[in-house]
Amino acid sequence: MGKLFGTDGVRGEANRYPMNAEIAFAIGQAVVYLLKKEHSRPRIVIGKDTRISGYMLESALESGITSMGGNPYLLGVLPTPGIAFIAQSMRANAGIVISASHNPYQDNGIKIFSGSGFKLSDEQEEAIEDLLKSNTLHSLVPPVRDMGQAFRLEDVHGRYIVFLKNTFPRDLSIEGMKIVLDTANGATYKVAPETFWELGAVIEVIHNTPNGININDHCGSQHTQDLRKKVVESGAAIGIAFDGDGDRLIAVDEKGHEITGDQILLICAKMLKEHGHHFLILFQPSLLLPKTKKQPPCKHCYEQPGATGCMQEIWF
Repeated sequence: MGKLFGTDGVRGEANRYPMNAEIAFAIGQAVVYLLKKEHSRPRIVIGKDTRISGYMLESALESGITSMGGNPYLLGVLPTPGIAFIAQSMRANAGIVISASHNPYQDNGIKIFSGSGFKLSDEQEEAIEDLLKSNTLHSLVPPVRDMGQAFRLEDVHGRYIVFLKNTFPRDLSIEGMKIVLDTANGATYKVAPETFWELGAVIEVIHNTPNGININDHCGSQHTQDLRKKVVESGAAIGIAFDGDGDRLIAVDEKGHEITGDQILLICAKMLKEHGHHFLILFQPSLLLPKTKKQPPCKHCYEQPGATGCMQEIWF
């Protein structure tokens, strides 16, 4: 068995090692076993994007968690930030995301959050990997009376939408603004339209009919051609394209020009500075910052890729 965890969890082609049911089952067991050192009955939330292989991996994780004595809470399809939010808000001990982000449907991945909603440290991932490699998990399972139970949570979309709306500044408004959304046939296909609609925007949505195999298929943040065309045709003020798991976006202006994540970062940093804020926490510092002609509105730094290594405080 080679190294499983990369910079963003475990990833690979679905139904093939390491993205098969056997490894997902073992990961579920290992997470619970390590958490039981501090929690007698670990509570773990599981969410996913719209890939067809998500059903298999969700069931395997659920089985592994319950077999080791943990209680899994199944969220269904929800954006990655929403899964982290639910894990933190319901005081779960961990959260698991089943997704391969912007990759095609053939791939999938497993990413694990702590109860605080942040990705596990390298040391914690290594502990899980060591357990899997030791081939001892089968001997560590509890008796039947101590096995866990699975629960499905039905209200997570509404809870996450309320959280998102509360992050929108009350001194700003998008009421009546025409916005085109491209949800990449992925995890944002329900949450994003409802959120913008409840904020008063006039929305048009494309690529929001997931069928398990069309996630990121010539759509979303990696393929903005349809969004750019629709924004111009409809006379929208802006277009927003999400990736498959909803943790990144690309914007399009009213003329159909793409606004990259780097540019959005600088716009947000400038606005926050004007409002007197002192720092911005980022997960992936951009290479654009040192290339700006003017002095950027925040300090910049370089780090290795991946959410754990890249979290930085960038001071204005």
